[in-house]
Amino acid sequence: MSHFFSFLGLLVSIYMLVIFFRIIITWFSGFGNSGLIDFIARVTDPYLYWFRRFTFLRVGFLDLSPIAALGVLSLLQRILGILARYGKISIGIILAVIVQGIWGAVSFLLGFLIIVLLLRLIVALFIQDAGGSFWHAVDTISQPVLLKIRSFLFKNRFVNFTMLLVVSIVGLVLVYFGLRILFSLVSLTLARLPF
Repeated sequence: MSHFFSFLGLLVSIYMLVIFFRIIITWFSGFGNSGLIDFIARVTDPYLYWFRRFTFLRVGFLDLSPIAALGVLSLLQRILGILARYGKISIGIILAVIVQGIWGAVSFLLGFLIIVLLLRLIVALFIQDAGGSFWHAVDTISQPVLLKIRSFLFKNRFVNFTMLLVVSIVGLVLVYFGLRILFSLVSLTLARLPF
């Protein structure tokens, strides 16, 4: 039975990659319509559109529904992974799945923010005139994060924008790995509970 759950987890992982690719290609207009792009759209859009119905997932022009869609798949993948590993359901395993689900959402958000800040750092270092809607979206996401980190770490002191980006990226990476260890330990402890 554990092989069956492992196989389902693999299918969910592949579907997550396809959805992630679909999200990325919507950011660029140069892909056009090809057979592969149309196929990916037919496979992923019904699932993504289901999350687009929820208006609270849209903040201004920013649509968070793909993040929610990937978060649900991440939770499903973690449930299947735990079922593959232990082959049974108990209260401890249910609690471990809940903890893993929370970590799935948190890790995805942190990973997303790290990628956005890395993109912003690339623009700051190498691209002089970064216009367009994609870079506007990157700025819209990165600015509030950078302001929070600046006010938390540097208070009222002046800090160079590039330095702020580097410190923010390093800080988020450290937070990511620290939380990953913490959530893993809590999840393993809960999964081993005898009831």
